[in-house]
Amino acid sequence: MGTWRISGEYMEKERLNKYLAACGLCSRREADRLIEEGAVSVNGGRAVPGMQVSAGDQIMVNGKSIHGKDEKVVLAYYKPVGVTCTEKDKFADKKITDMVKFPVRVTYAGRLDKDSEGLMILTNDGGLINAMMRGSGGHEKEYVVRVNKEISDEFIRHMAEGVYLSELSVTTKPCKITKTGKFTFKIILTQGLNRQIKRMVRELGYHVYAIKRNRIENITLGNLKPGQFRRLGEDELHVLYKSCFFE
Repeated sequence: MGTWRISGEYMEKERLNKYLAACGLCSRREADRLIEEGAVSVNGGRAVPGMQVSAGDQIMVNGKSIHGKDEKVVLAYYKPVGVTCTEKDKFADKKITDMVKFPVRVTYAGRLDKDSEGLMILTNDGGLINAMMRGSGGHEKEYVVRVNKEISDEFIRHMAEGVYLSELSVTTKPCKITKTGKFTFKIILTQGLNRQIKRMVRELGYHVYAIKRNRIENITLGNLKPGQFRRLGEDELHVLYKSCFFE
């Protein structure tokens, strides 16, 4: 599992201002200013202009640790309703890349609609993103859904068996679904068709009012509130990477 470990030794040295800029923290000129002001420390000592560092050094800016530019970062993020999963759409009021401020640039592995909320995985690991997006992977994603009218036993049965989506000319894979209330159900999908839940529900004569994703594989929202994120721990990463690359 050495390809994903978030710690390690990096022997290549480079100027501190260049290193901070490569981490996405600031420009080189801004890095020079921070160093001169005494805001940067390296291995517990005050940094000096022109010093050489590597990712194996403990680098802090204003008391906060800076993560290595080559380090694999994986975050769990609670996307609120109204945030768009895009990086470049100039018409989007709230882009996901503007909402999550992290020293290392990360992007999303899988999307949620603007009017949906819940768990997203953000990372700088392109291999993990590709593995999670691969349709044949069968990675579990769990949602709680509210619809516009009372849920029948027939609705649950049809959803579980698979629904023919006329817009896509495809039948969804069988899935696990549980009625949790008069108008709500929990569903676990292993495929990622575009707007899949909304399309399935619409084919059966219902309308979705709200969707919340609670889990992706072994990663859950936990205590996160809308707009918050957290870095995944070693144990979570081990299980996630194993499910994406070795099963």
